[in-house]
Amino acid sequence: MNLFFRSKPRIPASTTIDLDGVTVTVTVRVNARARSYRLSLPHGGRAVLTLPPHGQWAAAEAFLEKHRNWLAARLGRAPAPPLLGHGGSIPLRGVAHRIVATGKVRGRVETGEGEGDPTLFVPGEAAHQARRLIDWLKDEAQKDLEARSAFHAARLGVSVKAIRMRSQVSRWGSCSSTGTINYNWRLVLAPPFVLDYVAAHEVAHLVEMNHSPAFWATVKRTLPEMEKGRAWLKAHGRELMIYGR
Repeated sequence: MNLFFRSKPRIPASTTIDLDGVTVTVTVRVNARARSYRLSLPHGGRAVLTLPPHGQWAAAEAFLEKHRNWLAARLGRAPAPPLLGHGGSIPLRGVAHRIVATGKVRGRVETGEGEGDPTLFVPGEAAHQARRLIDWLKDEAQKDLEARSAFHAARLGVSVKAIRMRSQVSRWGSCSSTGTINYNWRLVLAPPFVLDYVAAHEVAHLVEMNHSPAFWATVKRTLPEMEKGRAWLKAHGRELMIYGR
């Protein structure tokens, strides 16, 4: 066997680490822009171990082991996912809504008032209420984001090919050079000016596929008050990512 041509250990899609008797799954990613190894816990989701393009798996494992105490501390502080069933609460376009089960097997989620508070009336058996609610929220997000994307596309003179809802735990949106925009459905939970900012941001990428000064000038051209939504996401975005996790 020629040792000089031994292949490098394959980098897995995920790995596990034992933290005080609890096995924790860690997602493994190679990022072309990363310059070093990085461990993160994006918005309360699964831990992510990021490797630079020429990273080695042995070094990545050593890095993860070195930071086990950091990960254990942050996992201990990660908030539990909110109840998305009867008795729970969820923001809708920035306004807190109580979740009330209708007791009906069929039907759609409806908004209204219950005991004087904004309420979401959710049909279906208890085991399926969270799924029904999330499906409805995705539909609402799709409508809102299609409308705002079309608005900004018209202002910037570009065309959006397709809009899709995603459930990322670390991103609010992404835009491809072909004109397809992916949005995080949880944007419908934020105040409308926040959703509007992300729509303007992603549509602006159809003009500038980067984050250069020219790009930010393009965002501001279609949304002069962009900083308001951007600041809100930095301050409160993490709070929304735990819904539907």
